[in-house]
Amino acid sequence: MAKTTIAIMYDFDKTLSTTDMQEYGFIKNLGMTPAEFWGEAAKLTNSQGMDKILAYMLVMINECKKKGIKLTREYLNECGKNIVYYRGVNTWFDRINQFGQENDVNIEHYIISSGNKEILEGSSIAKYFKKIYGCEFYYNENGEACWPSMAINFTLKTQFIFRISKGVLDVRDDASLNKHTDDRKIPYSNLIYIGDGLTDIPSMRVVKDKGGVAIAVYPSGDKHHVEQLVKESRINFVYGADYSQGSGLENTVKLCIENIALKTKIQAKEEQLRTKYMKEYEEIHED
Repeated sequence: MAKTTIAIMYDFDKTLSTTDMQEYGFIKNLGMTPAEFWGEAAKLTNSQGMDKILAYMLVMINECKKKGIKLTREYLNECGKNIVYYRGVNTWFDRINQFGQENDVNIEHYIISSGNKEILEGSSIAKYFKKIYGCEFYYNENGEACWPSMAINFTLKTQFIFRISKGVLDVRDDASLNKHTDDRKIPYSNLIYIGDGLTDIPSMRVVKDKGGVAIAVYPSGDKHHVEQLVKESRINFVYGADYSQGSGLENTVKLCIENIALKTKIQAKEEQLRTKYMKEYEEIHED
């Protein structure tokens, strides 16, 4: 019998990293402060009624042109090398994968982010993810970004939860995504979503309502922005953003893995007994 698979899905900015990914190098290279950069994006949103994600992507293109910076895929990859993570993130994936092996389950990690996929692909932890979903640019014949090819706002994140559950990971494959099936690669009950707060509410709600586990994390001493999620029962757990060994977050994720592994073993045993009894029943009636 094939091993059970558990998918752990993460937001990125302020969930795994300590701030927005663009602030570790990209914005600094423009000679701007984060407040100035995000302020320009907000102006576009307010004056043009533009989607917030499309607005910041346009500011990236426009400001690079002004500063004479070639906005290439390689440049964005380079901007991902200096990302600072919360405590324990760098060793988290190896520890959780090992724990999965000890419990005879496969662990798959995914990022679902409204940040830049190209920056994420340059990060030191990119190798741990089965798939990274993020906003992407279309590049012209000179290799420079000129248009968004993928923009993921907070609500659109939810489609990737369904893709992961169904095993339809190619974003071009909408036919398979929308096709009805009761046979999911990863059952909803085997999904864990980790995010940092309000922007993850749609994803957290989908996962929790369908039987998975939604966990909110917050920077040390800054719990107020997730307290409302607790009051409204939109999440299962809330922890400080500490991924280190023995942390509350790690202990809870490991407990979730153990519970799924145990449930799978019980279901497999029940199926074996059901098959055995049906076979015996058929043999009796044949005689």
